[in-house]
Amino acid sequence: MTSSPLLDVRDLSIAFSQGGTETLAVDRVSFALERGRTLAIVGESGSGKSITALSIVRLLPASARHPSGSIRFLGRDILALEESRLRDIRGAKVTMVFQEPMTSLNPLHTIERQIGEILELHGARSGDRMRGRVIELLSEVGLPDPAARLGAYPHQLSGGQRQRVMIAMALANEPDLLIADEPTTALDVTVQAQILVLLKRLQQTHGMAILFITHDLGLVRRFADDVCVMQCGRIVETGAVERVFTAPQHPYTKALLAAEPKGAPPLEDETAPILVSADNLRVWFPIKRGFLRRTVDHVKAVDGVSVTVRAGATVGVVGESGSGKTTLGLALLRLIRSEGPIVYLGQRIDDRSVAEMRPLRRHMQIVFQDPYGSLSPRMSVAEIVAEGLGVQEQNLSFSERREIVARALVETGLDPATMDRYPHEFSGGQRQRIAIARAIALQPKFIVLDEPTSALDMSVQAQIVDLLRDLQTRRSLAYLFISHDLKVVKALAAHLIVMRRGKVVEEGPAAEVFAAPRSEYTRALFAAAFRVEADPQKGDLA
Repeated sequence: MTSSPLLDVRDLSIAFSQGGTETLAVDRVSFALERGRTLAIVGESGSGKSITALSIVRLLPASARHPSGSIRFLGRDILALEESRLRDIRGAKVTMVFQEPMTSLNPLHTIERQIGEILELHGARSGDRMRGRVIELLSEVGLPDPAARLGAYPHQLSGGQRQRVMIAMALANEPDLLIADEPTTALDVTVQAQILVLLKRLQQTHGMAILFITHDLGLVRRFADDVCVMQCGRIVETGAVERVFTAPQHPYTKALLAAEPKGAPPLEDETAPILVSADNLRVWFPIKRGFLRRTVDHVKAVDGVSVTVRAGATVGVVGESGSGKTTLGLALLRLIRSEGPIVYLGQRIDDRSVAEMRPLRRHMQIVFQDPYGSLSPRMSVAEIVAEGLGVQEQNLSFSERREIVARALVETGLDPATMDRYPHEFSGGQRQRIAIARAIALQPKFIVLDEPTSALDMSVQAQIVDLLRDLQTRRSLAYLFISHDLKVVKALAAHLIVMRRGKVVEEGPAAEVFAAPRSEYTRALFAAAFRVEADPQKGDLA
């Protein structure tokens, strides 16, 4: 007689009620997960992956309900448990790593307090023992100098570092089941490998099961034992990873496996006018200590970086989390203070006031890494996309603004009929497309793209790359493309900058750098990204 699985989901259906009508988001889904095994659920944005995961710990929004099915964990029916008993399971027996760490972490509490709260609620640790365990967890997930980071707040960490803190919180009480919803979305390729190795090691030590939600099929192949492929709320194919990847049966699975960014960027035109440039740019953040808060050192986020972006060209910026990529982009847009000349269309802008910069804002836009954190939950999609128009195009009528919003949504693959809905009603990938629509609505000349595809599944990544390339060709747009996904960068960037610890370690035409990287750091970064002789267990590059 075989023992029952750790998690057993049978004929699960989830419906959302809105305006008196019900929409089925998950339709008769069934799967089982044994101790010590990893089950991946893959599919495009909106396929029902995350909703299925949230239902396991009953974290669905109020508008959702379970019309049918069962969820049994350790033999107990989750759907029938009282709230008090469910709290004993959440955070202890079952933990979860969410897709967007900035919205999951409390911005008012330090990292030590947030991890310590989990330990205190379920483990009764206190004092020095608790602090030691917090440092141990932060060290395990690869956060540099963890003891010095205890007093840091989420906004003081990079996107990848925030995700590592979330993973440390999830692992704090050594759960039986870890639900990882896009756990490596915000991480660069080398840290992705380190996190997966960490999870595998913990799984082997504690017999922990992992439910792995992702759009990265490459990670699934390396990390999971079994896979379920979801489309439109249903599981269309399931089986062992090797079987599904080598001999997929369903047309949708075949399409997913074939989807990846394709094509190559146009060759860099050195005769094109220079749109944006910076010389010896520095962004140093002071470290203050003591009663008088004296500056004792600096975090050199960007340290002597020079960059040139020509009209119609894409400059890719790659490097590990915390290397200064995002800070460089923000400095070029004058969104943070910096030292060193910044020139836009032949005119210095680094010494301009906020009022003097305002007319230029329509020409210089940004797409942020975390779409949920950058979209106001109190504004409709139409209001979000048209927000810039209200500042820069005040003479437009209401109907003219709606028309521009509709065009921007169509260009980013969204239905204009959804423009009166709110961000929480969209999947992570759809929210990122809304952010891109907001950026292109003003028809800018220069866009900083900060991880614009990190929240998107593979097929939508390819669509967004094609969209960005098409917009660039038609409008002669210039991009600063910041990413840890080197496959996307390779398809879009003509020029490449590799950063590490605030400095440029390698730069040149992208095709040349990809073909023959000179820096040892660049070679290791490429090896991790393209799975060429990559061994993530050989340690950190940072």
